[in-house]
Amino acid sequence: MTVEETIGVSPHRVGGYERVTGDQQYLADLPFENVLYAKLVSVPCGRARIISIDKRAALAVPGVRLVMSADDLPQPVPRYGPHFRDRPVLAVGETKFHGEPVVAVAADTKDAAEEGARLVKVEYQELPGVYSVDQALAADAPLVREPELRPDDDPLRDSNVLVKRTFGWGEVEAAEADLVIDETYSFPMITHFAIEPHAFAAAPVEDGIAIWSTIQHPYLLQKLMAQLLDLPLAKVRVYAPDPGGGFGGKQNIKLEPLVAYMALETGRPVRLVLTLDESFQANRRTSAQIRVRSGFTLGGRLVFEDITSDYLLGAYADIADRVVSKSQYTAAGPYKVPNVRITARSILSNTTPAMAFRGFGTPQVNWAVESNIDAAARALGIDRAEIRLRNLATRGEEIVANDTPADGLWHETVEKAMELIGWDRPLPEGRGRGLAVGLKASATTGLSYSIVRLLADGSVLVFAGTSDMGQGARTIFAQIAAKEMGVSLDRVSVVMGDTAVVPYDQQTSASRSTVFMGNAIMRACRDIQAQVAKMAAAAESVPESQIVVDQGLVSLPEREVPLVEVVKAGLGKLGGELIGTGQYRKDVQPDHPLGGSPAFYEFNCTAIELSVDEETGHI
Repeated sequence: MTVEETIGVSPHRVGGYERVTGDQQYLADLPFENVLYAKLVSVPCGRARIISIDKRAALAVPGVRLVMSADDLPQPVPRYGPHFRDRPVLAVGETKFHGEPVVAVAADTKDAAEEGARLVKVEYQELPGVYSVDQALAADAPLVREPELRPDDDPLRDSNVLVKRTFGWGEVEAAEADLVIDETYSFPMITHFAIEPHAFAAAPVEDGIAIWSTIQHPYLLQKLMAQLLDLPLAKVRVYAPDPGGGFGGKQNIKLEPLVAYMALETGRPVRLVLTLDESFQANRRTSAQIRVRSGFTLGGRLVFEDITSDYLLGAYADIADRVVSKSQYTAAGPYKVPNVRITARSILSNTTPAMAFRGFGTPQVNWAVESNIDAAARALGIDRAEIRLRNLATRGEEIVANDTPADGLWHETVEKAMELIGWDRPLPEGRGRGLAVGLKASATTGLSYSIVRLLADGSVLVFAGTSDMGQGARTIFAQIAAKEMGVSLDRVSVVMGDTAVVPYDQQTSASRSTVFMGNAIMRACRDIQAQVAKMAAAAESVPESQIVVDQGLVSLPEREVPLVEVVKAGLGKLGGELIGTGQYRKDVQPDHPLGGSPAFYEFNCTAIELSVDEETGHI
């Protein structure tokens, strides 16, 4: 691919061939010398008191090297989590959800580990649990989290509500509407089901530890593991091979602490690869119950929105409370609504811990708000697309009071969707059409560093801490560097996935990588361009102010020279390289409810036409 073709086209995806041919090395494929295979033991119910654990038969299996329970860990058993350090490395006293690990077995072979796990005897007593919003909020509901794990002054200490938040503006109670639609909507649990199951490995190295994980945020894992093991960051090395899909389910720390303790105990590498069944029990999207009261004029204008959202987080908080707060902050959608009140509760339950999932909580509330607007359109006799167009914010208008205004021509998106689906065409018999819009706030804070190395032969190395889960980060980063350095795409290599090699990147989520890391890479390239300008000025004996370096060309007062030629001449016989660094950051705003305003919004309009077989339900 030529330099001119690096941007604005769809090149062959970097790493794409390996993915589709099966040649990509996933974590389960990596070779480990003298590795132990790990297998988990759980009990077949959601909440249970652990009475006793008998390890004797498991330890007698040839090849079994370790049978670990909570009693074998440092006391009190370490707990972890991205926001709340509430999850124990292994279940302590009782299980909180179906599939929570009680015991872990490590053996020389996979078969021995599985046999050992089968022979562990866990005596338990099933306890009443809470598995829905209504059960969790009942006056006599058993508590998911022990009160002693919450601050004494927490008003929610003796409830299953982890956090309650309110957002809004205007005066909902004083707003006068011609029509009020008041409905409650439910949204089910969903699992991510990436192609690659969750996998983890750890190995003791000198006076630290190395960890391999299918994680989206390797630097967050490094930070949390350093805290857990009381190690300097420099002594925790995280390898994050490109995962086979993530969708938010691989953002945060899961069973890495358990595998790390097993490796430190045995002095050998330990690898745990979850089965598909176990992956289902490892993470899910939050379920939700959402009440929406919306007021409209007869002309279809929104007068107020009153939204009450209850999100079921599961047994441990993980990142799900952030999912709730961020999605609810923009719950009123991409509309101009003068009066808004949003009440959101994060609720604990004896279900699989919930975490990020495509949309970060917005699909749940989108479903409710858009369904409510459809009901209003039917009641008012207004076209469903038209009622949305009448209320959509235009660029520069506020959608959340005193915050980032609308930043796109959203009306055009809706009109394009209408055109593509033939919204105004008569419907064939037995078919229906629907249309809905959605809005998500992007990253509210962020920090990405990049290093770019321009080598003596004009090839380029890009170092980035982003994870490529299939979204094409490697490709776009290579395109940016190729354009800035003036080289073809096949002369750029992107290095990722090793905290000891690549510089810090806060996270891979919120559709932020091209904006945050992409800008960091571009700035690293421009750092190199500035060095090339100095090099050219010295070689040509002209003022640096008269030299312009851009997109692979060095413009001298009387001619243009390819950047690579200037570099080769400047480096001379000794060779060497030019190294550029760049960063892109959005700092925390302490007084903002989310820690910062959205960097940008993600808006979409989805239109659909379908038919349903009334006898079979086939769509």
